[in-house]
Amino acid sequence: MGSRREDVLDAAIDVVGHSGIRGLTHRRVDAAAALPSGSTSNLFRTRAALLEAVVDRFVDRERHNWEELALRSMPTTPSELALVMTLFAHEATGRHRALTLARYAILVEAGIQPGLRARLLAGGARVNAWFLTWLGAAGSTDPSRHAPLLMNHWTGVVLHELAVPDSAFDPSAQFQALTAAVLNPPSGSVGAI
Repeated sequence: MGSRREDVLDAAIDVVGHSGIRGLTHRRVDAAAALPSGSTSNLFRTRAALLEAVVDRFVDRERHNWEELALRSMPTTPSELALVMTLFAHEATGRHRALTLARYAILVEAGIQPGLRARLLAGGARVNAWFLTWLGAAGSTDPSRHAPLLMNHWTGVVLHELAVPDSAFDPSAQFQALTAAVLNPPSGSVGAI
């Protein structure tokens, strides 16, 4: 159990994950956190202050999830990297579903509010560093170039699963094919992926 502030922000993330950014109100957060009316507004006087705090807490939680995964895994081959990407996709669409839904809602809002974008970029730098390390360990000759190819695909796969859930969701084959193509391009190919 975290601090009261963290508990309120976690409830707010759940609200965003289930209702989108438009659903984020002080009253809804109070209800989600099972707190008396006015509790959230005592901590965050305006909706803008609440949203900024939600983004900061979201970044902390997402970074924690990546670090937890990084402590369990250090992929040393493209195949192992694909397995880790698959595991994280299952976690993102399973036990962390509300957090992941909040992620996409926050990303869309960041397209409208540049101040949120700056917060996301600053917080995401550590996650990116982990992924670049994994890429290097898995054999990438150019992690900075390969990271967007793999992570943008991962992001799309997860978004699709959230939007159109499939009880047989298993992106492992496509992650295996993509990591192999990106990290082990066919010999003689010019300007590999």
